[in-house]
Amino acid sequence: MANTAHLVRRQSSRDLNPQRSLDRLEMKEMRGRLVLEHNGGPAAPANIASYGATNVAFDDTSPNTKAILKPVDDMVSKMGSGEGKPIFRPEAGEDDRESWDSKLTFLLATVGYAVGLGNVWRFPYLAQKNGGGAFLIPYFVMLAIEGIPMFYLELAIGQRLRKGAIGVWNQVSPYLGGIGISSAVVSFNVALYYNTIIAWCLFYFVQSFQSELPWSECPNVYFENGTYTPEPECVASTPTQYFWYRTTLMVSEDIDTPQAFNWKIAFALVIAWILVYMCMIKGIASSGKVVYVTATFPYIVLIIFFFRGVTLRGMSDGVKHLFTPKWYTLADPVVWLEAGTQIFFSLGLAFGGLIAFSSYNPVNNNCYRDAIMVSMTNCFTSMFAGIVVFSVIGFKATLNYEKCLEERNATLALWSSRLAEVTSSSGMTTFSAEVSTSPPILPECDLEKELDNSAAGTGLAFIIFTEAINQFPGAQFWSVLFFLMLFTLGIDSQFGTLEGVVTSIVDMKLFPNLRKEILTGVMCLICCIISMSFAHGAGNYVFILFDNFSGNFPLLIIALCECLAVSYVYGLKRFADDIEMMTGSRPGLYWLICWKYLSPLAMMLILIASVVEIVVDGSGYPAWVASKGDTERKQWPIWALALITLLILVAILWIPIVAICRAFGIVIIDDNEKAWFPAQDLKEFHGIVDHEVTVAETLLFCIRPDGTEGLCCPTRGGVGDDDDDDDDDLT
Repeated sequence: MANTAHLVRRQSSRDLNPQRSLDRLEMKEMRGRLVLEHNGGPAAPANIASYGATNVAFDDTSPNTKAILKPVDDMVSKMGSGEGKPIFRPEAGEDDRESWDSKLTFLLATVGYAVGLGNVWRFPYLAQKNGGGAFLIPYFVMLAIEGIPMFYLELAIGQRLRKGAIGVWNQVSPYLGGIGISSAVVSFNVALYYNTIIAWCLFYFVQSFQSELPWSECPNVYFENGTYTPEPECVASTPTQYFWYRTTLMVSEDIDTPQAFNWKIAFALVIAWILVYMCMIKGIASSGKVVYVTATFPYIVLIIFFFRGVTLRGMSDGVKHLFTPKWYTLADPVVWLEAGTQIFFSLGLAFGGLIAFSSYNPVNNNCYRDAIMVSMTNCFTSMFAGIVVFSVIGFKATLNYEKCLEERNATLALWSSRLAEVTSSSGMTTFSAEVSTSPPILPECDLEKELDNSAAGTGLAFIIFTEAINQFPGAQFWSVLFFLMLFTLGIDSQFGTLEGVVTSIVDMKLFPNLRKEILTGVMCLICCIISMSFAHGAGNYVFILFDNFSGNFPLLIIALCECLAVSYVYGLKRFADDIEMMTGSRPGLYWLICWKYLSPLAMMLILIASVVEIVVDGSGYPAWVASKGDTERKQWPIWALALITLLILVAILWIPIVAICRAFGIVIIDDNEKAWFPAQDLKEFHGIVDHEVTVAETLLFCIRPDGTEGLCCPTRGGVGDDDDDDDDDLT
């Protein structure tokens, strides 16, 4: 229930309604004097023409946008100067928040943020592991009930409340401000280790310019007498594995023995953080320019690799292996778990980055169309990347299969020649003759097993794919392209993740006198120093720990709380009203059902199943065994388990802490200032009338005719009579 001061504030706003109406009339009259006539008049000065306008690059031309017939002076303020299309020009002042310079910039930034390394090195592995083409069924089901609805929700709430994640959820309810803090903490933790991948890509990118790729052959061990032999550890594994584990990572035998500091990776990390800072130095003003390269270049490289892949021998076997459906896998709950997990993390949900990006949009931007477009782009990018990856893997598997057949035939030929020599002799049978004529042990050659020998994550990028590139003519060129693609895929996701942290700090006004570029620089410096923990012999194992636990469980919990906050606290009707004001079109029942029931249920099931999987199968990490030239699974030590617990708790505990403190009158987040939002102007522009609650809404969501909802506590019933009512806080 609203407190007394809040009720007084609302009543005062109603008392001032007549005055605000007079102010609007005076403003219209003044604008009519300043702006010249729309038809036939001379061009107005640029500073007058842009008066009170939102970003013109975001003009909404969707069919749902309605132009309202008004007097000429009002139409001038609502219409563009050239094409006659409706342009929203609010009368209630201007938005002083930083904004994107064009619609294309926002879309590229969002696509670059959502499309990341997981699309290239995780989806193809999951698809071939979990039933090939059959995996697409749970994949698209989870996309429909979990991925797109949550993506739509975050874009809409960020655009409506015009703040970062902390400010948004604090405005939904002061008790829920901890959701935003948790998002910022998770984004910070993920940014720490994610930039390590970018550093590895930079290292491989530089190494790719050598006349002979350093991972193409095993290095030699030289002796004092001048002789040499290939490195035994490399011979026991492969040249690409040896270069990854020994040269790049300088890996130790386990996480407890870090051994030497890795100066090469440390230097690469410093360069990576400098590049991230340069991309973010001016906020979206600088990162918006960078995305024109970082968001488009990966697609250019994927297309180039696609045309290269379709010319390779064995390409059809690889693609067929990827998409041949194994329908029995649909009965396995793990397949559905991994599909839901992949959808969730590939879209970048719950980090706060999407909310931050969307908060810079004009208030009348069509966030529904953006959510559909970016989500589908992300998913089809995963499938296209899968075709590219498995065309190359098919080529590599075919080479290994043919090599195995050659060794098998050579062994059989040698045994046949020995058998012929024995049978052509005097016929004396000795023990040695029996040994020489016994059938040899032949290597097992199986193309399907070779195709199954793929990997996810760093194993795919730095071992399997590089091994295949070694066989290409002009391998250096293809290696440079591949690692430059991985670099651009990673860096726009990286500054998108970090933007969620910086925007939240700025919106909280923790350092009000500190310029944003200085704050960003300090943030990158702190992250760079902490990320040195990944630059030693055990750094790869620490990276695996962060990758497995710093984001997975906390992000699921945060997203679940976001969905519950909108559906059960903010109110579905209020949220639908907001979307209708912004886009001119009301979300259908399907989206409301997803937000209130299906999406929370899917996330709870994924969360529970993930916990059960860890309890049943245990948790560990692959440690490199030098004598075997391979990895073996080891259990986490006690201190690592403590660090895992700390990473999870330090992220999610903010949610109950902020709520409890608020209940006792302790204010942690003091951000009650409402952002600019011209609700009345939007209603007039789109021609929106008050929505009448339907029977279906009452039955499905307990929405009453006065706008209140069962199990919800919004402070207002329906669409208010004035602008302030639409911005009332929830308590």
